[in-house]
Amino acid sequence: MDKLRIVFMGTPDFAVGILDAIRETEHKIVGVVTAPDKPAGRGQKLSESAVKKYAVKHNLKVLQPTNLKSSEFLEKLKALEADVQVVVAFRMLPKEVWQMPEKGTFNLHASLLPEYRGAAPINWAIINGETETGVTTFFIDEQIDTGAMILHKKEAIHENDNVGTLHDRLMNLGKTAVVETLEQIAHGSVSVQKQEIVPQKTAYKLFKENTQIDWSKSGKEIYNHIRGLSPYPTAWSNMQHEGKEFQVKIYEAKFEGTTPKHQQLDLVYDKQSLKVCVKDGYISILQLQMPGKKATDIKSFLNGFKIEANTKFF
Repeated sequence: MDKLRIVFMGTPDFAVGILDAIRETEHKIVGVVTAPDKPAGRGQKLSESAVKKYAVKHNLKVLQPTNLKSSEFLEKLKALEADVQVVVAFRMLPKEVWQMPEKGTFNLHASLLPEYRGAAPINWAIINGETETGVTTFFIDEQIDTGAMILHKKEAIHENDNVGTLHDRLMNLGKTAVVETLEQIAHGSVSVQKQEIVPQKTAYKLFKENTQIDWSKSGKEIYNHIRGLSPYPTAWSNMQHEGKEFQVKIYEAKFEGTTPKHQQLDLVYDKQSLKVCVKDGYISILQLQMPGKKATDIKSFLNGFKIEANTKFF
């Protein structure tokens, strides 16, 4: 088996676990490409990506290009003489980059391609009520998430999963998938499968508009929407209280399916619980965040917030 020279490309926490798994193999990581440092927080101090922090800690060479087509970056990348490039949660690569290594550039995507191509596959799988997802490795081509697939690994989605819990399991599954893909490449035993051109489901980017709760939907759909956006970027709803309107983030809820005894959007509450009446039951809110406040459990919230007759979500 050939020991591969690898360039790794990634930015968030999800990519760190994969990078760590590669570092534990016999292959050599010759460089790590990640996002430039960005100002963050009130002080606007420069913040390093999770991948950069890991790479620096383990004395790996780091490149942080602002322009992936710049001659300076391309020269530095070429000088690393990688056999293969591994991409996990990074940017779309120009052809000059992904075609550079002799053995290709492959990506780990957190869905069972060709379904859920796009930026937020974990979120949308939960939002859409899927019971199964997984990870896919594939060789990168000119389009987004459309290249020839190398391998799939499946993972069940549990009824009480949110993005955080599923993210962690898929990261661990991704470690295995990436290492197995590298072994196939090293042994020259890769077998690929062409993707279908038109998938049925897409993992669109998440914006303010598509993270808002639609209270007219079924309770199960609302529940899936909330857990499919928790803990990030978080589902939200408008709230009316004391003649004012503001936005509330809802991190955790449960759905109680039953014939409603109240009008739709009525609030049903006591000192320890808060429920919103929906068309086929009740959404019980367990954790939320008011503007300018920290997220809190519902009992603590109700201790300091007096619900009025005109208080409502909409």
